[in-house]
Amino acid sequence: MTEASPDRRPRILYIDDDAGLCTLVKRGLMRRGFDVVCELDARVGVEMAAAERFDAVGIDHYMPRQDGLATLEQLRAAGVDTPIVYVTGSDESRIAVAALKAGASDYVIKTGAEDFLDLLSRAFSQALEQVRLNHQKDAAEQAVHEANTRLEAVVERQAALLREMNHRVANSLQLVQSLVSMQAASAGEEARAALRDTQNRVSAIMQIHKRLYTSEDVQSVDAADYIGGLVQELQRSMDRAGGCREIHFYADPIRLDTDRAVSLGVVVTELVTNACKYAYPLPARGDVRVDLRRDGPDQVRLVVEDDGCGLPAAGTAPRGTGLGRRVIEAMASSLRSTVQIDGAHGGARVTLAFQA
Repeated sequence: MTEASPDRRPRILYIDDDAGLCTLVKRGLMRRGFDVVCELDARVGVEMAAAERFDAVGIDHYMPRQDGLATLEQLRAAGVDTPIVYVTGSDESRIAVAALKAGASDYVIKTGAEDFLDLLSRAFSQALEQVRLNHQKDAAEQAVHEANTRLEAVVERQAALLREMNHRVANSLQLVQSLVSMQAASAGEEARAALRDTQNRVSAIMQIHKRLYTSEDVQSVDAADYIGGLVQELQRSMDRAGGCREIHFYADPIRLDTDRAVSLGVVVTELVTNACKYAYPLPARGDVRVDLRRDGPDQVRLVVEDDGCGLPAAGTAPRGTGLGRRVIEAMASSLRSTVQIDGAHGGARVTLAFQA
């Protein structure tokens, strides 16, 4: 059924075997703004409702050839989905309940008084209003669905663009890393060591972009997976350079936004690199431990430690150029954290705590 147009009178089919009452209903409803067609034969009425366009149907209960419940059942079986107002002269509640269960929109008790026409008119008006509201609800839901579909398409398109951007950035960083490696091959030992540190820093950032363009989530990364992969690369790099024996990594499942993850990766790279370079003077070899844990609902704690010779005393000149320390402090600042050094630890233990 389609919603009645506001510029035409609602068309009603009224089925009742009482010719006199049909005439009364037709006149009364037409005075109240309806266009009414009456039918005395219930089975013919079912055929008319299925073949023609009516906005609502009225059915009398007591009819000789078949009662209103049978007529109602036939209407629904014929695919008539217009609202149906059930009319009965009986005040038995079981008949009204049966009609409503069978699909009637409303029911009206038939009387000879004028208020019967008022009640019938009101029942039809309310049924048609409910149809109108249902159509508006369906239209609104369809509009919301279409808007969500468009939004999902936009989001997916943006995500695809971000993945492509991260892919290109990762490729560019890979090129930079290759160029640094080529430069290191022709440099002196001190410069070669500095360039290896640069390679590790580039790798820390490159790993983020690799994970972003291979992930469905382009706004955050699995920190445990990212730092774990970074530690593996550092392990291979240090093995080639003859550094520490093994880097151990422990982590809780933690997701971080990309900016925080980059800062965290650079900090881990600097701390592990420094530990492998300075904690165990050659030919001694030892372990480095990286621990990334949740420290409360929104807090993350990073600990990097070794059992080596410890950090330089306060006020003494840093080992190396001091660039690593400045990088760590800058990244810690971006994490809104500070570097904490455990002086009681036998080797070196550095801790950073920050908001996830």
